[in-house]
Amino acid sequence: MIALGLLSRRFPLPGVFAEYTGDALYTVAAFCALAWLAPTRRSTVLAGAAFGFSGVVECSQLLSWQWLVDLRRSPLGALVLGQGFQWEDFLAYGAGAVGAFLLDGLARRAGRTPIFGRAPGSDRLSR
Repeated sequence: MIALGLLSRRFPLPGVFAEYTGDALYTVAAFCALAWLAPTRRSTVLAGAAFGFSGVVECSQLLSWQWLVDLRRSPLGALVLGQGFQWEDFLAYGAGAVGAFLLDGLARRAGRTPIFGRAPGSDRLSR
């Protein structure tokens, strides 16, 4: 997901996708990380937590603490923490969370190990 996100910045898709593909993939990467850290959590919980994490990072862009501003000036800090608050990014985060949830569910229903590395049966979508 990280590689795809970086590629989306280097080789942007046309139109509105150029701006928001990386943001959606950021949330998918958060979903993957959370699924790796908590493999028994339900997909809905992981998707909500990934959206929430992305939203907190977005809202942190409203803070102007000097150490945070300095951190965002570094290439890695800019990639991880972003550089400018935009309400529209929340739509991209939502799309990423829903996309990760759907892909995870499709992989489960196909009887395959989910693409996010969780053990089959670790999530009960029917609960």
